Parts: sequence; structure tokens; C-alpha cells
Amino acid sequence: MRWYLAGVVVSGFGTTAMWLVSGIWVKSLTGSDSLAALAAFALWAPVLAGPLLGTLADRVRRRPLLVVLNLAMAALLPLLLWVGSADRVWLLFAILVLYGAQGAVHEAAEQALVTTVADGERLGTFNGLRMTANESMKLIAPLVAAGLFARYGGGTVALLDAASFAVAAGAFALMPVREERPARPESRSWWRETAEGVRLLRASRVLRPLVATGAFTMLLAGVNGAAIYAVVDRGLGHAPAYAGVLYAVQGVGSVLAGLVTGPLLRRIPERTLATVGLALFSVAVGVRGALPYEATALAASAVIGLGLPWVLVAVMTAVQREAPAEAVGRLAATSNTLVMAPNALAIALGAGLVALTDVHVLLPLVAVTGAAWALGLAARGTGPGAQGGPPRC
Repeated sequence: MRWYLAGVVVSGFGTTAMWLVSGIWVKSLTGSDSLAALAAFALWAPVLAGPLLGTLADRVRRRPLLVVLNLAMAALLPLLLWVGSADRVWLLFAILVLYGAQGAVHEAAEQALVTTVADGERLGTFNGLRMTANESMKLIAPLVAAGLFARYGGGTVALLDAASFAVAAGAFALMPVREERPARPESRSWWRETAEGVRLLRASRVLRPLVATGAFTMLLAGVNGAAIYAVVDRGLGHAPAYAGVLYAVQGVGSVLAGLVTGPLLRRIPERTLATVGLALFSVAVGVRGALPYEATALAASAVIGLGLPWVLVAVMTAVQREAPAEAVGRLAATSNTLVMAPNALAIALGAGLVALTDVHVLLPLVAVTGAAWALGLAARGTGPGAQGGPPRC
């Protein structure tokens, strides 16, 4: 577990740094805001192919796959030293797409490997610590990355990220874990294996409502994220840069969420944690929209940071607990795609809604919608077999 978390911390630091710098790098070379935004999309787009990419994590042993994936990115990123002018930005975009594809496979393999390292009792603790590690890096890496870019340029950040991948590969290689070679599937068709993962997810009475809740929560989170600058400007009367303060406070809440997730999941089922997380998130979004005061905005940001990760960790833990061992990678990747894709769509939708609707009306409406879903999930969770139990996939 220590080696695994070390790999997560190191690679998370490098990835957060590169995610921030990629858009700044494109903007500085081209002067184009749209191309800078496209850099983030290039990183995110391969998630849409997550079910296909995640199938790889079920075809091979996961620990060697993680080592290879990290070493491949460590070798690829130094090529970005060649990107020094606008006519070479295409290379940056190409590597960002590969980066995103690697990340989709990496996420599936990580979640599958966790089921080998941790037993059912410790899955919640493990996923909570993983969340804390990732969120902690999001508090540190942007400052380091911005400073390095300002002084030395994007190539230095790319080298830092390459080094983080190399160190992460070493950490995963040192994990003392035994994995059996996956059994050869009856059908070697990649499409059929992917479709089987989707079928297993649809057939699970436990996972289906949880993944739907995760997707709905991220849809609301996208609208909330699109409204952040309207809250800062129209509500609080601050400059746009103040959004960074709200995000930092939210990050602190997420770190706390990860630390308490394990003890909570030893006492309550994943569905209850997701319900509570969505309810907290919804109330905080509504408060931040309805009460335009600095103290309430900061407190609401911390509660958003607390509630949102609980929904995501609940989904992740349930997938690991419920999925058959030979299909964890596919189900994890499929769930990740279904949960994360609505967020990107909602950001675009939210941008339009913010232009048409007062944020003091929009965010309370988001809160009411989220609270209604949480109540419905809680009501459905009282039926027979709804709280978990033996794997149903």
C-alpha cells in the first residue's frame, strides 16, 4: 500500500503540473484562447474511449502494465522540448491526447490492482487515502508548475513530469504483490470484451444507481464550476483571481474527505455515503449562490470539497467490491467514462445558463435538483438488497 500511494502521489504531482501548464503553454505560443481551452479537451477526450481502453487492464497483469505505462510517458514527454514556436504546437496536442489515453488505461489498472492489494474491508480506506494524495498534490503542484513555467518555460515542466513518471514506475515496480496471469478469454474480440463490461454494469442492481448518481453529481458540478466566476464577480465583488481562493478551500475539504472516508465506509454502505455526499454538495452550492457573503462562500467551498469526493469514492469502491476480478478494469473504465463525461458537457451548458440566468437563481435550482436526487436515492436504498452484499455482477 505504501509503494502504491507513493506512486499515486508522485504521478499525481506531475500530472497536475502538466495539466495546468499545457493551456498556458499553448496560449503563450499562439495567443489563442480557444486553442488554450482545446489543450484541456485533448487531455480529457480519450476518457470517452474509456470502456475500450480499460479492456487492456483486464488482459494483462496490472502491476507490470502500470510500470510500462509510466515508463512510456517518461520517454515521451521530453519530446516537448522541441515545442518552442506556434508551428510546433501540433506536437503538444498529439502528446496530450496520448497522455489522456494513457491516463484512462492507468486509472482502470490502478483500480483493478487495488482489489489485489486491499481486501474488501480496506477498500474504502485505500480509496480515501488515494483521494487525499491526489487532492494534496492539487494544492501544491499548480504553484510549482506556474513558477517553473514563468522562469524556464514549458519544457522544464515537461521534464519534471517525465521524472515523476519515472519515479512512479519505480514505486509500482517495487510493490510486493502477486498477480496471476489473467485467463485467456473465450473470445479474443476487443469489442466483445468491452461490451461484456458494459453489460455487467447494466445488470448490477448495486452499481447501476451509484454510477447514475455519480454522473448526475458531476453534471451538477459542471454547472457549478461554470458559475464560479459569476459568484466571484457578481456575488462577492472580487476580481476573477479570487476563484483560486475558493478552489484552494475546496481542495482542503477534499483532503479531509479522503481522510475520513475509510472509517465511514466501515460503518455505512457506499450508497449511503454517496447520498450524504450529494446532499452536502447540493446544500453548499445553494448556499453559495443564495448568500453572497465571503464567509458563506468560503464555508460552502469547503463543504463542496467534502461532499463531492464522497460520491466519487463511493462509486469507485462499489465497482471494486462488486465487479468480478477478471472484469474490474473494464467496469472501472466504463464507470469512469459515464461519471466524468457529463461534467464536460455541463461546463458548456453552464456557460450558457450563466449568461441567461442570474447566478442567485441558478445555483439554488441546482441545489434543489441535487437534493431531490439524493432523497430519491435514499428512498430506493431502503429496499431489499439495495445496500450491497455479495457481488451481483
